[in-house]
Amino acid sequence: MGLKETQAYQFLKFTNLSLKNLGIREAVVPPVSPFKEYPDAKKIKLFIDEFPPTPNFFEILSKRRSKRGYKRAPLSLKEISLLCYSAQGVTGIAGPYLLRTAPSAGALYPIETYLAVNFSSEIEPGIYHLEIRDFSLALLKKGYMGKILSELALGQAFLGGASVIFIWSAVLSRTISKYGSRGLRYIFMDVAHICQNVLLASEALGLKACPVGAFFDEELNKFLELDNGESVIYMATVGK
Repeated sequence: MGLKETQAYQFLKFTNLSLKNLGIREAVVPPVSPFKEYPDAKKIKLFIDEFPPTPNFFEILSKRRSKRGYKRAPLSLKEISLLCYSAQGVTGIAGPYLLRTAPSAGALYPIETYLAVNFSSEIEPGIYHLEIRDFSLALLKKGYMGKILSELALGQAFLGGASVIFIWSAVLSRTISKYGSRGLRYIFMDVAHICQNVLLASEALGLKACPVGAFFDEELNKFLELDNGESVIYMATVGK
């Protein structure tokens, strides 16, 4: 079977835009809430009191490398706050939209951020959800999750030594309700913008990071207790 027979190629061609298909949708997908929150969860307030001095931006770019060897060293609340801010911190308001550090098609922001905090001097180990509107972490599960996440990521052992693991999911309907199937392209662009922000922020803070795209999708979704309209699409480790 050649390239043109693959589902990937067929999807790319199916979602091409032309003057003939503008506005045409193969299905009606109703919009969903722009925010996911866990109101009953214990929350840890994140904070940015000031931005720390960092190297020159182009020096940061030149030094960025994917690093997988970590010291199991703790990160502070401030370091984790800065990493979360780089991912999806709110930087402005435009009508009903909370504009953020990373761009999003149509300002729809389909990406949800979860953190597995493995080693921190101020935050207990566990799985957390980044709550955008009040910039906090909602505790979902207590305990060190490095080992199970390594197993869910096809046995990549370095996840167990990372101080934190970012897990990004997509609430598909947020984008697909407006853009149809082509919206899936935009969703992957969105998460790539967010991940790169975290990678560069890690370098700026003297930390190391590595994006992760290989994992057992359904098992990871089940571990996070996501519904069928939300699915994990990317991860990244950060540590010292």
